[in-house]
Amino acid sequence: MLHHLLQERLRATLLAVAPEVDTRSVQIRPATDPKFGDYQCNSLIQLARELKTNPRQLATQVVSHLDVSDICTVPEIAGPGYLNFRVLPPALARLLTSASLGEHLFFAATTSPKTVVVDYSSPNVAKPMHVGHIRSTILGASLARVLRLLGYKVITDNHIGDWGTQFGMLLVGWKSSLDREALKQDPLGEMERIYKLVNGQSDPGSATYVEGVRERARAELVALQAGDPVNLLIWKEMIALSQRQFDTIYGRLGVEFDHVLGESFYNPWLQATVDDLVQSGVARESQGAGPFFLTGNCRPRTIPS
Repeated sequence: MLHHLLQERLRATLLAVAPEVDTRSVQIRPATDPKFGDYQCNSLIQLARELKTNPRQLATQVVSHLDVSDICTVPEIAGPGYLNFRVLPPALARLLTSASLGEHLFFAATTSPKTVVVDYSSPNVAKPMHVGHIRSTILGASLARVLRLLGYKVITDNHIGDWGTQFGMLLVGWKSSLDREALKQDPLGEMERIYKLVNGQSDPGSATYVEGVRERARAELVALQAGDPVNLLIWKEMIALSQRQFDTIYGRLGVEFDHVLGESFYNPWLQATVDDLVQSGVARESQGAGPFFLTGNCRPRTIPS
């Protein structure tokens, strides 16, 4: 805050001394060494070149007109035209007192606010949040708060993992091995248990492998994606149970989101998007899958609201 105030006064004095100069390049920064004081300015050297004058002479002229007596001692002129500033203890005390009263927090709001989207946390349904999710949650929420404090329009988004292959396995486990009492006591723990159980049964290399389970999981997933009412009901219960536990953690952390949208939110537009990418030559099929190869010729596409 003090160096900003010094910078403003220095720029104003320069304009009074040399009205033709552009003072936007004039900056005061923390001193590189305490022996030079608290703040330094070397901008006058470049300005003197533009004015075709001696930089030390320009510095002397500026200092003679510069009034910063309420902030620091008389600025020292060093070398070819450097300015060194030493802050007065009473000025620092006033600044700290002002901060303690909540009048400022040593920052200035942006003069050109923009919209910033912060995507963070993103836990997966039916799985406990791990330290990576907690880290993302804290970092994202901190960034959002800082940006809002600086005057930006911030939109926060929590992109939930609620779609994909794992739900075929969860549906098999839910229908065949679910312990309702365990689900009541620890929803995420029980859902993780049945997922690991079915995942092992689906892996031919696992000691718990059961023939046909992988095919059942695929069939359950296809039924879910096709809108099977039973599978949709189970899937929605999984989401609700997971969100309840997520919200408990968010509540303890004091974290909120503007938008909470799962991967499933985008499902209605997925096929049309893939078709568009294939037709435009951006994507092509390879071994039954569709990796996307960016070629620079992708057309903008409007997503329905």
